[in-house]
Amino acid sequence: MTSASSNIDLLFVDDDAEFREVLVARFSRRGFRVHEARDGAQALELVERRHFDVVVLDMLMPGLTGIEVLERLKAADPESEVLLLTGEGTIETAVQAMRLGAYDYLTKPFSLADLETRVEKAYERAQLRKENVHLKAALHRTAAAPLIVGESPAMQEVFRLIERAGRTDKSILIQGESGTGKELVAKALHQASTRADKPMVVINCAALPEALLESELFGHEKGAFTGAVAAKQGLFEMADGGTLFIDEVGELAPSLQAKLLRVLEDGSMRRVGSLKERRVDVRLLAATNRDMQEEVAQKHFREDLYYRINVMSLTLPPLRERHGDISLLVKHALPADWTVDPAAMKAMESYVWPGNVRQLLNALERAQIMSDDKCIRVCDLPPEVIAATSNDLSETSLAIVAGERLSDIQRAHVMEILVREQGNKARAAKALGVNRRSLYRLLAKYGISAEGK
Repeated sequence: MTSASSNIDLLFVDDDAEFREVLVARFSRRGFRVHEARDGAQALELVERRHFDVVVLDMLMPGLTGIEVLERLKAADPESEVLLLTGEGTIETAVQAMRLGAYDYLTKPFSLADLETRVEKAYERAQLRKENVHLKAALHRTAAAPLIVGESPAMQEVFRLIERAGRTDKSILIQGESGTGKELVAKALHQASTRADKPMVVINCAALPEALLESELFGHEKGAFTGAVAAKQGLFEMADGGTLFIDEVGELAPSLQAKLLRVLEDGSMRRVGSLKERRVDVRLLAATNRDMQEEVAQKHFREDLYYRINVMSLTLPPLRERHGDISLLVKHALPADWTVDPAAMKAMESYVWPGNVRQLLNALERAQIMSDDKCIRVCDLPPEVIAATSNDLSETSLAIVAGERLSDIQRAHVMEILVREQGNKARAAKALGVNRRSLYRLLAKYGISAEGK
């Protein structure tokens, strides 16, 4: 059995029952997922219900002609590759069929080994076409990102887990606060896996409404809903053979949780508006900033799905617990010809950074804009960093000395920013280095009103 054969859904269409029996027996032993049809009509019924990677079609059968079957088959599923079986007298017809989209033809008699080679090449062509069609989209979603940087014990443990987990093909749940770098870790896991040469596709569940999210994940057929003017592959199909990273997986609606569970269980899925089964081979990486065990306990997230995506978990530490990493992050984030005044570095190292690494990087971008001479000073830093750290006598510093809980410090900081921004949530979220959805969660968590009270 070849390495590719176990991934190939194969349909034989021939009116000769004994010949079909020989083909089914041979290719089943070789590891293919084999189906059969006695004529064109039965083949089209099967194609309406599921996707086949390769269809081996006899040109001479009773009922529908080979050309008619080919045209209707390609209309029903353009992504199937069709390999024709023809006699000497129908070669001209076979050439015509190739102009209509058939991959290749074999003239009877032929060896089964030759047929197997043609089937595998047809499958490889289908995979190559799929990758080419979606290459730009995949590259857009996996644009180069900064390396994960850290020398703290907490980050060394993260690196160790990435190395070990990257070798597996299992689903991994990446947990951590907003801004800790969960997507970067997902990309590192993909690069460490055997799927590194295949696409990694990314989607954020918090960024899309439920109806659009379903279409993005699973694709849709033409006419499935208003505006669906053409069939569209979903991200699962785009990531076939590679990795799908679902960020904010805790935001998935119950109906989508059920569909995701099915894909993880048997690799089968359906596009929106279709009854046809399609198979995908995708490694799932998921991320969340929620307490997923609590989400399960509150019946907000399916327990069976939780255990499916949490075969192994990896928790990223918040920046405040990564002692010694801030100076390293600053060095890597700034251009080589920039410097940081010692007082500014001390201010950044003393700050709590509730928005974690994302907030730090945003602060550095702002500081570069404010600086006049490629040197970052305290005055170039965001006001919240200056206010919280100047003279080591800030409210935050005094609270720490007094033994106040970190959650109380964070609540006071969020309130301070919201008041300063006069209740403008967009500006407050930007100042904190978090997205608006995360800001709303912080407000709810700490019982803060829109005015910062």
